[in-house]
Amino acid sequence: MTLLLFLAVCFLAYSNGANDNFKGVASLFGSKTAGYRTAIGWATVSTFAGSLAAIFLAQSLLKTFSGKGLVPDSLVGSEHFLLAVAVGAGATVILATFTGFPISTTHALTGAMVGSGWVAVGSQIHLGVLGRAFVLPLLLSPLLAVALGASLYLLFRWSRLRLGITKEWCICVGEEQSVVPMPQPASVLALQAAAPAVTTCVAEQTQCAQRYAGRFLGVGCQQAMDAAHFLSAGVVSFARGLNDTPKMAALLLVLPALGARSSLVAVAVAIAVGGLLSARRVAETMSHKITGMNHGQGFSANLATGLLVTTASLFGMPVSTTHVSVGSLFGIGLTSRQADFRVIRSILLSWLVTLPCAAVAGGLVYWLTKH
Repeated sequence: MTLLLFLAVCFLAYSNGANDNFKGVASLFGSKTAGYRTAIGWATVSTFAGSLAAIFLAQSLLKTFSGKGLVPDSLVGSEHFLLAVAVGAGATVILATFTGFPISTTHALTGAMVGSGWVAVGSQIHLGVLGRAFVLPLLLSPLLAVALGASLYLLFRWSRLRLGITKEWCICVGEEQSVVPMPQPASVLALQAAAPAVTTCVAEQTQCAQRYAGRFLGVGCQQAMDAAHFLSAGVVSFARGLNDTPKMAALLLVLPALGARSSLVAVAVAIAVGGLLSARRVAETMSHKITGMNHGQGFSANLATGLLVTTASLFGMPVSTTHVSVGSLFGIGLTSRQADFRVIRSILLSWLVTLPCAAVAGGLVYWLTKH
């Protein structure tokens, strides 16, 4: 049972990395600041750093997600209960990953704890703790993210205009080989390439490279923006590792052979591997389907996400990086009028399904292991 529990938590952490790792760098990929490989590499490094920092900065989340207070103390240390939570949450998250939906591991963990706890002790679950410590932060965080993301973007846009920093668009210029039909003596039509000619075209805005012109304090505006954008993406990924790692490592506290630090390191490694191997589908959804974005909009969304998730981690609030990241991007999309409401509706539906799906899976696994 000890080995099964360890493997189940590693599976949950792998699923979390596959679904969540790219969320911090989605704006880098979506705004064409970086390619997929560069973005996922930066996400892996900064998330791993946040996971290690959780050893010192996020001890309160270890207690919250051990189930203490939500279920009776006699169940908190049960390997059957923790195994059911890990498998139920991990199965829910990996299913969403394969279908390309960015869901919340926090939601999945909460649902699995409630489902397995209900099968184990019935009405002894403390619903007051569930609402206060879990549901309320999960509901408020995306609304705060929408407001903060939109506000930061408007503030930075106003500052850019006041400083006289303008935008410039590319025009594609190059040689083009044109093929034209030429009649032949045998009355058979043949194709022959004409001499190359210089052509120009102005592409659609989504295909052009938008850049900030000029210099500010002796530094090129575009270079400064790219550096700030990468830094903000790293902050979001660091905050995600800081907030999510303790939630999963808490399930391993019952194993005396590991201890809190070893549990956090094991979870951190599994998160990194999951992100490197299985993040592509969620990356496409987060980067290209929620809203179009430029460099400044992506930076604003990242900064809003990083501020909210880091603050929540330090105060032990189990917010969802997914909710905050999607909320920030949606806030930007509302401001720029580029948000895709059809995609947002699908994501919201997946969030609603996460809790009951994880609860059923967790309850079923607990019943099977006990019988």
